[in-house]
Amino acid sequence: MLVQLQYLRAIAALMVVYFHSVLQVPKVNSGFDWQFHLFGETGVDIFFVLSGFVMWLTTAGREVRPLDFYRRRIQRIVPLYWLATLFSAAVALIAPSILKSTVFDIPHVVASLLFLPWRNPADPGLIAPVVVPGWTLNYEMFFYFVFGLLLLVREKWRLYALFGTMTAIILTCRLFPVETTATTVYGDPIIYEFLAGVVLAKLYLEKVLLPQAVAWPALVVGFAFLLINETLCDSSMRSYMWGIPAVVILYSAVSIDFTKLPVIGWLSYLGDASYSIYITHAFTLAFLRVVCGVLKIDIMAHGPVFVSFCIVGSAIGGAIVHELTTPSRWAKWKKKQAAVA
Repeated sequence: MLVQLQYLRAIAALMVVYFHSVLQVPKVNSGFDWQFHLFGETGVDIFFVLSGFVMWLTTAGREVRPLDFYRRRIQRIVPLYWLATLFSAAVALIAPSILKSTVFDIPHVVASLLFLPWRNPADPGLIAPVVVPGWTLNYEMFFYFVFGLLLLVREKWRLYALFGTMTAIILTCRLFPVETTATTVYGDPIIYEFLAGVVLAKLYLEKVLLPQAVAWPALVVGFAFLLINETLCDSSMRSYMWGIPAVVILYSAVSIDFTKLPVIGWLSYLGDASYSIYITHAFTLAFLRVVCGVLKIDIMAHGPVFVSFCIVGSAIGGAIVHELTTPSRWAKWKKKQAAVA
């Protein structure tokens, strides 16, 4: 795996954690003016472009059967997500005051486990699963499903088939006479962010990259515009106002030769643990919010301090979960124990 992909994964995950942390601040400090500090939601757009890139990069030039592709995706995504979903449902049933955005509802739980778009009973205007950040996984699994089927298509035609299929789905949803939860989700052009990542991977493999002298400034400009556009534009324009800077960021990053630079170990590790951080950070934030309310520690309720606790706590918590839920980590640990014995 390219180290810059791990860096971007870590940055994207921490951006989302920061965004949700700032949203929590008014619940512990009503005097904090949070709107000026609210950004980071666009980390999701970086994730989506990255996902398309990785899917093409790991399947191009080799014969991958759809079932093998699905098995690997399920092994990576499902166990932790199901555990988090069931845990959230249990908390919503037993102590509903802890998770503000979740109420116990069996159809909602089932839909969440099956990655089906469903309106959140706690906020009917929101289409999100029990673990609210998991709305992105509904898109991820949909993309994996379509991409896996198209592995049956010859590689030279696969990109065209992918664009054609996704465009047909989006148009069908948008032209459907009745608006449903499914048409709202699958008709969203945010799906093109995955496809943009696929195109970038194809360009990368064909060595069509930005010159080094251009890539570094483009990377900085990409992040700058991502921040500016998130501040000025709402999510209804995200597929292009947020998606295009995310594409520029990834294209710039993969154009840079990071093999000549020192590896930032901790950032690379957080990238490896980014999925665990993303899935579990809602629990960390809820825990810290409750602790702050119970202990009444004034300094902890100060906006920047609370957000810092949330980011560090989410990173540590996600890393611990990553270590506990990654089979390869257990195998290495057992090998070390055997060597010591």
